[in-house]
Amino acid sequence: MSEKVPVDPFDLEATENAEWRESLDYVLHSQGPDRVRQILRLLQVLAQEHGVSIPFTANTPYINTIPRDRQPVYPGEREIERRIKSIIRWNAMAMVVRANQESPGIGGHISTFASAATLWEVGFNHFWRGRTDDFLGDMVYFQGHASPGIYARAFLEGRLTEDDLKGFRHELRPGKGGLSSYPHPFLMKNFWEFPTVSMGLTAISAIYQARFNHYLVDRGLRKRSGRKVWAMLGDGEMDEPESLGAITLAAREKLDNLIFVINCNLQRLDGPVRGNGKIIQELEAAFRGAGWNVIKVIWGNDWDRLLEADTSGKLVQRMDEVVDGEMQRFTLSTGAYVRKHFFGKYPELTELVKDYSDEQLGRLTRGGHDPDKVYAAYKAAVDHKGAPTVILAQTIKGYGLGEAGEGKNITHAQKKLNENELKAFRTRFNIPVSDQEIGETPFYRPAEDSPEIRYLRERRAALGGTLPKRQDAGYPMACHTREIISEYFDGSGDRPLATTMAYVHLLTKLLKDPEFGKLIVPIVPDEARTFGMESLFRQAGIYSHVGQLYEPVDKGSLLFYNEKKEGAILEEGLSEAGSMASFIAAGTAHANNGVQTIPFYTFYSMFGFQRVGDLIWAACDSRARGFLIGATAGRTTLAGEGLQHQDGHSHVLALTPTRVKAYDPAFAYELAIIIHDGLTRMYCQQEDLIYYLTVMNETYPMPAMPRKADIPEGILKGMYCFRRSDLKKAGGKVHLLGSGAILNEALKAQTRLEKDYAIAADVWSVTSYKELYNDAVECERWNLLHPDKKPRVPYLRGLLEKEEGTFVAASDYMKVLPAMVAGWFPGPLHCLGTDGFGRSDDRASLRDFFEVDERYITLAALKQQVETGSLPKSVLTAAAGNLKINADKLNPHQD
Repeated sequence: MSEKVPVDPFDLEATENAEWRESLDYVLHSQGPDRVRQILRLLQVLAQEHGVSIPFTANTPYINTIPRDRQPVYPGEREIERRIKSIIRWNAMAMVVRANQESPGIGGHISTFASAATLWEVGFNHFWRGRTDDFLGDMVYFQGHASPGIYARAFLEGRLTEDDLKGFRHELRPGKGGLSSYPHPFLMKNFWEFPTVSMGLTAISAIYQARFNHYLVDRGLRKRSGRKVWAMLGDGEMDEPESLGAITLAAREKLDNLIFVINCNLQRLDGPVRGNGKIIQELEAAFRGAGWNVIKVIWGNDWDRLLEADTSGKLVQRMDEVVDGEMQRFTLSTGAYVRKHFFGKYPELTELVKDYSDEQLGRLTRGGHDPDKVYAAYKAAVDHKGAPTVILAQTIKGYGLGEAGEGKNITHAQKKLNENELKAFRTRFNIPVSDQEIGETPFYRPAEDSPEIRYLRERRAALGGTLPKRQDAGYPMACHTREIISEYFDGSGDRPLATTMAYVHLLTKLLKDPEFGKLIVPIVPDEARTFGMESLFRQAGIYSHVGQLYEPVDKGSLLFYNEKKEGAILEEGLSEAGSMASFIAAGTAHANNGVQTIPFYTFYSMFGFQRVGDLIWAACDSRARGFLIGATAGRTTLAGEGLQHQDGHSHVLALTPTRVKAYDPAFAYELAIIIHDGLTRMYCQQEDLIYYLTVMNETYPMPAMPRKADIPEGILKGMYCFRRSDLKKAGGKVHLLGSGAILNEALKAQTRLEKDYAIAADVWSVTSYKELYNDAVECERWNLLHPDKKPRVPYLRGLLEKEEGTFVAASDYMKVLPAMVAGWFPGPLHCLGTDGFGRSDDRASLRDFFEVDERYITLAALKQQVETGSLPKSVLTAAAGNLKINADKLNPHQD
């Protein structure tokens, strides 16, 4: 009987591992990757059935997704492309340095483009298609801080002159103008397509833009073209909630027309993005978990030979171990330091690089600076079907700046280089600038017939022309909507309506218009039934790229949830930011898609300007057109909801973006007149405006429009007299100004003042304090700058110049709204408003709490009469008691 030879468990494990690897290799080479995935899935299920818990990971090893043997052959002329890129680097740097030499502190950014140059130049030379007569071109969202790189390339292309570059961040040069600091279509309307410098907004805007491109095709508004949407992003900005907030939508909608390129230079403004972690791995997990195709471009070609020679697996292990803070340190270090601290951790790695000099180790490149690696990633992204793609490319921030800031924490703010640093930069990129010229930081452009200029133009010609380039394809539309709105001039009789109901009814009619009904894009963030818009489900349908794959639970009802591929409504779920991104896509389609769509975005007014004010600002910068409808508006008109749902400030916030015209209509005819004016100005006359209207869910009979010719003009200019006093013998005169639903409180106060106190009261409807304010300050400005001309009279002053008496203004918004125009009134103005936090209660209690109901309007009017001597003070004291006003109640300003 022979003795059993003991088996070394480590040898057995190694043998088993080798067998499994050989089996996997065999299946891979004989049956392909799909069969490998199938077997791995079967094994996973089997393990789970036996109670084996498999730790979840959405991460792949910290190596390039595309191995060298799967890289396509690079199609360009690498050396000449490198030369072009070097010149662009120099001019981008020179532009910022010169601007700060001329005006110290003017700002600008060198390091972002320095890290992204290869990512951008591969796109410009081989992927990003321009707009032609038969193709709309790709849409590229350029990272805002890298704008000098775009200007520098446009200079080589001949689109910008040397004098233009000298005007970087000097837009106010007399007679010349200049280049905006970042991408701003509002300022450079024929150049930039998208404003991208507000961190986080680029990502969500690009996602909804890609989805909107499908929407236009599915609705038959334009032909399918195969255009791609590219978003060039930074790893630091991915911390913004909007950056990752909609990535599941992109996967859910299978947006394979969307490509994110995230420049992972591992640094944000003040330091590393993830010093103690790995931002690329973190982002990979997020995007893979959301269903995206993820391509990692981490290591340059120099690393391939090392990876192929490593049989121990220690190199990939070390790559997985090293944190981003260390990678940043390696950027600044010598080859000897890299040998000791990166490779020296394991003997196997020390042996692996024994034949490498320190200089070679110091030159090992990151994937984002290797055109071969970047081209392979872009090609795979363009070819991928069924899901969006994100490319995570590792670069070095400030690449090429050397001691001036390459890879350093201070590099984001780098704006100046001394003479030695300029010389080093020049030498590194072989720019023909002499030592004598270096102090002037001259721009450099090769001759028109040079190989560089010829190649650059040939590549752009092959791809359809230059970009970015904004082309407005809007056209004047017929202005016949007055016929549609005329029915609202007669009022609703005794039938109570809310302005929200009137708005939905009008929108329903507009959707049926034969000319522009198909161009209307209703947008709502999961509140359609709250606003009474469910009738549109059946009429217009809810957009879904795949249609409706289920039978809705309310199929038997008239107003069932109706999804369809050609649906018009964009129902965005609980995402005001996503809805606003859709609004921008629809509102700029005239420039970006050659289709003049008309967005109507309806939302809780509290969650508009307060929540997504930055996106509204971006919409204005984008020269978007459309309607923002703040529904359930006002601090006291939304009963029961409380502090976070009651809006008393959106009209104050709406003062900030100049291209937003803000209105607070009280009656259906006012609403109709304003929407007609918006359609006329934005789509018939092609003005880049946005109309913000607040509508309420409080019902009351809608009066007929007063039969006076100046009423429509007054509605649009912001104020008109709705009802004059009939009192023949009065003890005083007061003017009551009301807005929105609070106009009804002014009407009640008019009756009380006349009946109980013999005070004549005229009631004025103020539809827009912003319009009144803008007109007045414009007149004042003109008068200041033209003292030799006849002074202009503000509309408000001219409207009231013959009126006598005092004035009380009440609205469902903060007191500052009427107070800002007080200086143009002919008499004293008392302001009532809803400053403070909201409360959960009924409307009557809310108006008592905020002191804006008819009792407080009456008391304010009487107080003014006492102050002017028209009434004795005793009347005021008695009135407070008769009106049951409690001076010791909660203070809305504080409580």
